[in-house]
Amino acid sequence: MQVRQLFALFLLLASLSPAHALERALDKEVIIKASLEQAWQSWTTREGIVAFFAPDARIEPKVGGAFQIYMDPGATPGNKGADDMRFMALQPMKMISFDWNAPPHLPQVRAQRTFVTVRFEPAGEGQTRVTLHHTGWGDGGEWDKAYAYFDRAWGNVLNNLKQRYDSGPQDWTEWLAQLERWRAQSRAAAASAGAAASSAQR
Repeated sequence: MQVRQLFALFLLLASLSPAHALERALDKEVIIKASLEQAWQSWTTREGIVAFFAPDARIEPKVGGAFQIYMDPGATPGNKGADDMRFMALQPMKMISFDWNAPPHLPQVRAQRTFVTVRFEPAGEGQTRVTLHHTGWGDGGEWDKAYAYFDRAWGNVLNNLKQRYDSGPQDWTEWLAQLERWRAQSRAAAASAGAAASSAQR
């Protein structure tokens, strides 16, 4: 076999290698009725995040600055949501990137990090296209569960962003009330279990 044919065969095998086949990413897109500046502010200010993404946040739009999204502000530190995330890069009115973690119910993957890039571009008068690219995934076990989780979650986040400019900011009142009810039920169940264990030891 000639050298040129061997080289072509090598390239083909490389393209079919397991590492290449397993590389994956999530890609989402939405067009919103907002200017480029409004779209940018939605992702780079606390007020912008609270209007569509989460009930609370800590946002410092600089390289290494906080991009901490608190889906459950009343939870213990480390369990609020994306507690320790940070901006990796910012190109004003064009792009941000940040590291990201899995939700608390996937602890093995939560201890690690993936990466998200959000891009902004004009999409006609008074509209902006927002695209999201989420990469850095492992495979199997909790990685597959996290991938499936964010496949749904990012779609919901971008839908909320669209609704924010279609009908107004997100109202988190009921969401927060549900979290408090869940916490109260958990405390009551723990207290009941503790009382039962104490009685059994007598």
